[in-house]
Amino acid sequence: MARALRSGAVTTVVPPLRSALRAKSPSLATERELWAAGDDVVVGVDEVGRGAWAGPLVVGAAVVPSDRRIYKVRDSKLLTETEREAMFERVAGWCRAWSVGLATHTECDELGMSAAQKLAAQRALDGLGLTPDRVLLDGNWDFVGGGITRTMVKGDARCLSIASASILAKVSRDRLMRVEAEHFPGYDFHANKGYPCPRHKLALAAMGPTSIHRRTWAFMDSLPWTGVARTPPVGSQPTLF
Repeated sequence: MARALRSGAVTTVVPPLRSALRAKSPSLATERELWAAGDDVVVGVDEVGRGAWAGPLVVGAAVVPSDRRIYKVRDSKLLTETEREAMFERVAGWCRAWSVGLATHTECDELGMSAAQKLAAQRALDGLGLTPDRVLLDGNWDFVGGGITRTMVKGDARCLSIASASILAKVSRDRLMRVEAEHFPGYDFHANKGYPCPRHKLALAAMGPTSIHRRTWAFMDSLPWTGVARTPPVGSQPTLF
């Protein structure tokens, strides 16, 4: 049965784990190895929003405890929006410390995506209130530095700290984009969260970019909407059309 969790006056229902996800549990193997080696504060880090056309880039950071375990944590990409929302308070309450750091759409344009991701990661780590001994990153690119990182390909599926960070980052960004949807009707930000999709493309063609779109991205070149010139990009920006 689903379990109800209370956060203030809000009841969060954690749905039963779908059978397709039961064999996809991330583990604490990496964290236990590092704890045994003397690294007390082990931080899982993951980002969301790098491929979006609109809205911020968000990096989540999670420090999970060594003496308590919760279940049903999975890579946020494997969970439905309802499942992620239900897990958010559960993960946040379980973590020893957690934080999210943002780089705004303007910072993504002005700095370029690589520098913006580093900035968001630093903000997330600064928000923990703890000094990391080791940082575990999803993927194979070290966007934290400092000689304390370990990159892990598919880390969000393998490592519990990174999977927890992925849920915290994804839900935080989704909530921000649902708020933005109220300000920009017609773009379906509540559904697409600023990512590419046919309805988003049609809205851009009909109405042009909003104030939260990333204007250095190559999709701006394809808009049949006069009066908008793409800002010269900083670094390499993806072509999505």
